[in-house]
Amino acid sequence: MPIRVVVNGALGRVGQEVARAVLADPELRLVGAVDLNVSQQYLPAPEYPDLIPLSSNFGALVERARPDVVVDFTRAPVTVEAARVAFPLKVRMVIGTTGLSPADVEEIRGLCRQYQVGAVVAANFSLGAVLLMHLAATASRFFANAEIIEMHHDKKVDAPSGTALATARMMADARGTRFVYPPTEKEVLAGVRGGEMDGVAIHSVRMPGIMASQEVIFGGKGQTLVLRHDTLSREAYVPGVVLAVKEVVQRRELVVGLDKLMGL
Repeated sequence: MPIRVVVNGALGRVGQEVARAVLADPELRLVGAVDLNVSQQYLPAPEYPDLIPLSSNFGALVERARPDVVVDFTRAPVTVEAARVAFPLKVRMVIGTTGLSPADVEEIRGLCRQYQVGAVVAANFSLGAVLLMHLAATASRFFANAEIIEMHHDKKVDAPSGTALATARMMADARGTRFVYPPTEKEVLAGVRGGEMDGVAIHSVRMPGIMASQEVIFGGKGQTLVLRHDTLSREAYVPGVVLAVKEVVQRRELVVGLDKLMGL
């Protein structure tokens, strides 16, 4: 029997890609869509045999559609409120929303534990980006100096990206101690060294013409190691989201990070 899916944020750029992917996968069935900006009753999908309800009311639609999984690419307050509604109904969640605070994640973890349902929270659903994070954590055992440059389109609401923060945390955990953050004797332009987490400098670029990119630079005596991943379109997120949807129905706890589902 196909896994029943509702997409929250279905009219957003990523949400539209996710909806198309669910419609195309014979193991999944799109049973509903939610977005704040709704002007019609059904999601446009002329090639699909069933009418797909579209609503701005998450709770009412979930009650009506009875999905197995909600895929959520919205904003942090919306995601947390959706979790409070979905989990008591035994509906799992796959969450790609950026900007979730540690407190938000802990609330989601507690709700999963309370209602015995699974959820996946990931900073990035691109398989290549997840592999970059894994390789960066591995390299962190061998280099004391590291910096991250992350680049996104000019409409991205947060900086640095959730992926960059997650990468820095993974690197610091793998290293077991702070990286060396060289002091700057004279900072001519304030903030030119970027932000800093556990000794890793993080630099954010925001401009049109860029989708998403991350570069991790390691430095040692007489050498540098550069790891880079470029997201060329939002289709890059689809395989990871589909993987998470199919895995989360087997879980009864929160899984943080797509790497846990990839066996890394």
